[in-house]
Amino acid sequence: MDLTASLLSNLFISAVKVVAIVVIVLQILPLLIWLERKGAAYFQDRRGPNRARLFGSIRLGGMVHSLSDVVKLITKEEFFPPGANRFYFVLAPFIVLFIYLVTTGVIPFADDLRIGSFVTSFRISDINVGILYIFSLSSLAVYGIMLAGWSSNNKYSFLGGLRASSQMVSYEITLGLAVVSLFMVAGSVDLNDIIRNQGTTPWTWNVFRQPLAFLLFLVASFAETNRTPFDLPEGESELVAGFHVEYSSMKFAMFFMGEYAAIIVASAVIVSLFFGGWQVPFLSTEALIAGSSFYLFITGLGFGALSILAGLLLVSKFRPKKYKDARKYEVLILGIPAILVGAALGLFFLGTGVPALPPWGGPVFAAAVQILVFLAKVLLCCFFFIWVRWTMPRFRYDQLMNFGWKGLLPLALANILVTGVVLLFVP
Repeated sequence: MDLTASLLSNLFISAVKVVAIVVIVLQILPLLIWLERKGAAYFQDRRGPNRARLFGSIRLGGMVHSLSDVVKLITKEEFFPPGANRFYFVLAPFIVLFIYLVTTGVIPFADDLRIGSFVTSFRISDINVGILYIFSLSSLAVYGIMLAGWSSNNKYSFLGGLRASSQMVSYEITLGLAVVSLFMVAGSVDLNDIIRNQGTTPWTWNVFRQPLAFLLFLVASFAETNRTPFDLPEGESELVAGFHVEYSSMKFAMFFMGEYAAIIVASAVIVSLFFGGWQVPFLSTEALIAGSSFYLFITGLGFGALSILAGLLLVSKFRPKKYKDARKYEVLILGIPAILVGAALGLFFLGTGVPALPPWGGPVFAAAVQILVFLAKVLLCCFFFIWVRWTMPRFRYDQLMNFGWKGLLPLALANILVTGVVLLFVP
């Protein structure tokens, strides 16, 4: 009976992790799409999407456009090009999205949660070769792109698939070699061990201990996710849209979602390997648990102050004479509740003082803070992907291949050699 109860409990916890992590990734996707559009607009000195609205006035700064895109793509006509292989044509986008969602299963979002004898990790699977699992699975995504290009019966799609396969295979070598030096320093290939090895002080994170490995991994990640300046498989000026030119409706949306899911996965891996992962700067898990009551008090006051400042900023933009429709009230609809929520948080924590947490409260609070810090780091890294896209030009294809084989690969091998020499002779 105890064995059955334990098995059911483990299955339930695993199911909750699966749902929670998938929901988190799917919730970040529309945020990234909005950030991409607004970021591109401000980089190009324009306003970006600001027309779609709910209830006549709520535009959420353009975020309603993501909702309208979902409705459009769901209701759009399904199109199959003549001569296409329908089975593989439909299968390809599922492969791409599925691969990147499954890859998130070994990424730790926080340190292990320990409450008495109960211990659980904040990742779906506790395999001790997590980074190798990520590399092996992400390399399979190229099959979805190749199948999409081949099954479309379109020469531009086929060329895009060929470009994607050669590009991703070429840069996977650098991607793998770049982290070998991290394995040598940490003595493990488990992501949690690599994160713990970096410590809580930012200057001991791998971005400073292994700067060349970081640059190599970052550049190779751009190539693996087909992002500018490595977006040759989708070169609009040459291939119309590349491997997904014949796709429409939700099949196109799945490729679109797969691209941003790849950015999220790449950002999470970069944060885990080089920026301390879930580590909170200067605060270990034990320190967060020991001071959880005080830190919760400070966090509550901080969120309240930020909410009030954000609300005041929005209300200050109220221009009754600028717009002649309900649009002018949007800043009030969003700003006034933000001020009220911030004031309520501030009054609550000031009135109650430092709260007394139950024995399980400290570990739960520490885990929540680590998850929030990890997600904040991931979002900053995602924004860097967007920033680079709208500031750098695209490579020629011969330049891309030469850069990977003749530039990055020798540097990755040299970095492994230097790291080995330093570890051998420097105590």
